[in-house]
Amino acid sequence: MRSSVHLLSLCAAAVLATGCSVMSPHSGQGSSTSAGSKSPAPRAEQRCNQTGAQWAVGKSNTENNVAEARKRSGAYMARVLRPGQPTTREFNAERLNLEVDTTGRIVAARCG
Repeated sequence: MRSSVHLLSLCAAAVLATGCSVMSPHSGQGSSTSAGSKSPAPRAEQRCNQTGAQWAVGKSNTENNVAEARKRSGAYMARVLRPGQPTTREFNAERLNLEVDTTGRIVAARCG
């Protein structure tokens, strides 16, 4: 009985190890990269400049206004912060934060 438990454990470990191998879609061989493949180039950093987004202060929180503020600030992403909304506190130089009031007006545009 004891040897069958060990054999079963060994088979389970072999199945798990097989599932963890990486298959190349081009060659059918297990490898992490293929010789002719190219990885995509990293994107350029898009740092936020809050001065460019100040025109949005006082405007309505619309999809178009948020997109335009993000574009003018040069930020990679934008988020809208509502009153009392929990947020993460980490600084992200590529993010524009647009704070809105209870009526949906943008009251501040800051990077982070």
